[in-house]
Amino acid sequence: MEWIELDGSRGEGGGQILRTALSLSMITGIPFAIERIRAGRKKPGLLRQHLTAVQAAAAVCGAQVEGAAPGSQRLRFQPGPIRGGDYAFAIGSAGSSTLVLQTVLPALWFADGPSTLRVSGGTHNPAAPPADFLIRCWQPLLRRMGVTLDIQLLRHGFYPAGGGEVLASTVPVTAWQPLQLEARGELRRQSAIGIVAGVPVDVAKREMQRAASQLGVLDEELRVLPSNEGPGNVLMVVQEYANITEVFCAFGERGVPSETVADRAAREARLFRDSGATVGEYLADQLLLPMALAGQGSFTTPALSLHLGTNCLVIEKFLSVRHVFEESDGVVRVSLA
Repeated sequence: MEWIELDGSRGEGGGQILRTALSLSMITGIPFAIERIRAGRKKPGLLRQHLTAVQAAAAVCGAQVEGAAPGSQRLRFQPGPIRGGDYAFAIGSAGSSTLVLQTVLPALWFADGPSTLRVSGGTHNPAAPPADFLIRCWQPLLRRMGVTLDIQLLRHGFYPAGGGEVLASTVPVTAWQPLQLEARGELRRQSAIGIVAGVPVDVAKREMQRAASQLGVLDEELRVLPSNEGPGNVLMVVQEYANITEVFCAFGERGVPSETVADRAAREARLFRDSGATVGEYLADQLLLPMALAGQGSFTTPALSLHLGTNCLVIEKFLSVRHVFEESDGVVRVSLA
């Protein structure tokens, strides 16, 4: 069988190229070789979370792998048959458990039986979608597409300590349904979730109050975690529309005022609310793969990010699909030809 050759420095040059390739290699049975992994990052090559994703993918399909070592910028991956079962993987750092989850889950939708997937590591860090994002935004749309999926956040894990855990249960998809997101619908609820672990409660309260001053009336949810799950602080602004839910996050940092953290999350939420697009930049990127697996679908997003464009190129290497981009009224419509 002919191998797919990938350049990890292409486009945004990050880990998404590798993760998408792993998912689609498992699903299609097509082996791939990738060079210059994460060449666009300050620390190129495989970090712990990327290495865990490779190891997890290999375990799920019995793949033959070359180059799976810390810092490696080259990898060869030859998949075998996808096997359902109960899997557990530990990143061993605050690397994103949600990204490892999103790498392996698509393959398990094509497995020979039901599966559970438990991943420990970071659940809330600035470089990846938090677990709440997957549960509130991504999961409901996948269910509409015919995916049986239940994601649970068992324990929060913040940068740099990690120690969080997520658990997902799924079964093979029997019939894919195309996702046509042409309108997000009315805004039904807007809320702020302030999370602290080993950080004063007043920090979260000030963040939520500040966000309300920027966005208008917000329902507030204060999540005070045991100090041994921290230190950590995140503010999430949740917008629930008739057809989709979006989550916008900002993370507390030492020396950064609560007001600044709140302003960051509120600004993203306000820009999306005013854009008229159906999904935000990050959700758009995470819908590409399941939309391609369904063979049909469309959505609008505020802009065609480099990350999204790069992901499209990798998907088109493995699947007989073509993405079409149409810009109109300040948004970009993404669909499959």
